[in-house]
Amino acid sequence: MATRSVNKVLLIGNLGRDAETKFTPSGAAVTRFSVATTRSWKDQQTNEWKEETNWTNVVLWRQENLANYLTKGKQVYVEGRLQTRSYDDKDGKKVYATEVVADEVILLGGRGEGAFEGGAPAASRSTGAPQRGRGATQSAPDDDFGGMQITDDDVPF
Repeated sequence: MATRSVNKVLLIGNLGRDAETKFTPSGAAVTRFSVATTRSWKDQQTNEWKEETNWTNVVLWRQENLANYLTKGKQVYVEGRLQTRSYDDKDGKKVYATEVVADEVILLGGRGEGAFEGGAPAASRSTGAPQRGRGATQSAPDDDFGGMQITDDDVPF
């Protein structure tokens, strides 16, 4: 009998702080940021609306150019997997950290919220090329940037 398992995380939320990129000794970029997701529900006893915010730490590998766009307050879509790791702190106590290792990060939002008018910059698992966001304006077939006169050479990833 074959066994299956799935480790998949999808988040849509807001960045809690600016992303930070550091490099491993071998030169691989590691970008870290936190995403706030909020849920609302109506309390059955008080009939009041309640809200709860959850903070999730995200790690993105080898996409150092995207960190410039990942600033506090921006709305993002993150797709990846959960990973728990452990390490010993300075007192020798074992510490466990659970985070999302991102395969894909896409900036969401319209003009003025960090996205290009014709589409948001995105880190794609295969190409790292910009992708169109929802509500993108139509432009000439050969213009991928919504008439902003931006060429592929202007995009840093």
